[in-house]
Amino acid sequence: MRRILALAATMAASAALVGPAAAKTTVVIGVPDWPTAAVTSEIIGTVLEEHYDAAVRKRPIGTVQLFDAIDRGEIDIHPEIWLPNSSVDVAKYTDELKTLSLAPARVEATQNICTTRETVEATGLKAVADLAKPEMAAKFDTDGDGRGEMWIGDFDWSATRIERLRAKSYGYDQTMMLLTMPEDMAMAAVDAAVALATPIVFYCYAPHHVFALHDIVTLDEPAYDPATWEVLSPDVDPAWLEKSKAGSGWEPAYYHIGYATDFAAAEPEITAFLDKMALTAEDAEAMSYAIHVDGKTAKEVADEWMAANADKIAEWTR
Repeated sequence: MRRILALAATMAASAALVGPAAAKTTVVIGVPDWPTAAVTSEIIGTVLEEHYDAAVRKRPIGTVQLFDAIDRGEIDIHPEIWLPNSSVDVAKYTDELKTLSLAPARVEATQNICTTRETVEATGLKAVADLAKPEMAAKFDTDGDGRGEMWIGDFDWSATRIERLRAKSYGYDQTMMLLTMPEDMAMAAVDAAVALATPIVFYCYAPHHVFALHDIVTLDEPAYDPATWEVLSPDVDPAWLEKSKAGSGWEPAYYHIGYATDFAAAEPEITAFLDKMALTAEDAEAMSYAIHVDGKTAKEVADEWMAANADKIAEWTR
């Protein structure tokens, strides 16, 4: 309703200023800080401008904050909602508040702790549980404090919070320093570790270019067991970390486009396009590679993808 009222007010103001000519629909797309989300945002924005005569604004924002912004009516579209990473937020905003909807198409994904083939051969690291052993963690210590270091994600990712919880559940929060930093910095560290043949261990997800670029090994751990997972939200309980657990592998992952429920009611034609839009895991890996390895911008990658997939765009916008 907030979206509809805001749109009505905008249209009324525009009509008063310019007469009977119809105002363009303004669409705000949130842009989380990872490559595929940025490219998907560019594709959506270009399609909306070219096929639906929309005025598009893109707003860089952390994925956790993005859900609140959709609820407040500030953002209309989330280009890449990962599950189960954001399952707490999705349940809150879809089931409880009913301000968010998910497009039906999804991209299959995986999440793990990874290392390089050289690291496995040099250290004997094979399983996630090995990181809780002080003698193993010491092999990843670069600052002499007795603890190893590992990247667990960007500051604003839902996955980062869960990786911190997984470290506590497995016990390597006591032996490893859990680093949070932008993904491009973390991937540069992986590149350097491969070039220098130094040990490294890090959170990884697929589809992602790192698997095409290096010989990456996924660490062993027990398959996902729902009995070992209970993830509370910091918004619900400040003691979420102590009260939560995640003592087995990640549940099979996937991601969707999401949009504000009020926006969907106001813009059914745009929503129909978003519901049809279906990228693939192969698309996502190629997009990630093009940005991180080839050095292209998200706009360049999106334009190239759209030029090569004009038939899909035509089908989605029918």
